[in-house]
Amino acid sequence: MNSLMSTLATIRTGLAVIFASLLLSACASYNGSGLKPGESTLAEVESMMGTAAMRWQNADGSQQLAFTRGPAGFHTFMAVVGADGRLQSIKNVLDTKNMTRIQAGMTQEQVLRILGPTTCRTEYFAARDELVWDWRYLDDFRESAHFFVLFDATKGTVRSTMSTAAGEVCL
Repeated sequence: MNSLMSTLATIRTGLAVIFASLLLSACASYNGSGLKPGESTLAEVESMMGTAAMRWQNADGSQQLAFTRGPAGFHTFMAVVGADGRLQSIKNVLDTKNMTRIQAGMTQEQVLRILGPTTCRTEYFAARDELVWDWRYLDDFRESAHFFVLFDATKGTVRSTMSTAAGEVCL
């Protein structure tokens, strides 16, 4: 009986180690924490982060890649890979600092370059000819919130922005 209990305890410990390893590797791929600027290659970035939701080619030969973690997640990670194919930076862009950069008159493309694609919802209000993009994020108090960018649908430019506490989950 003691031998059986010892074997079961060893199996349980082994499964716990495997589960913890899988959990840690999943977390590392969520935010790119294992990537090293100046060292990691574009292939390594894509292998760890997955397929970019959007990608832009910059004039200097670098690329900007947006990795969304919605609709249930609160983050979009923006990676910049230099012309040499090496990671320059990676950071979460769904934060108050980046949201305050969105100003009236900006184009949809400018907004996408700052926040990445919306992962929550997009709605059109015909009466106002207004297009609303919605991002789910964690506010400065680490509470779930929504950030809305309201566009003049005809011009494709920002009219205004607003944030609210999250009352629902994006699906």
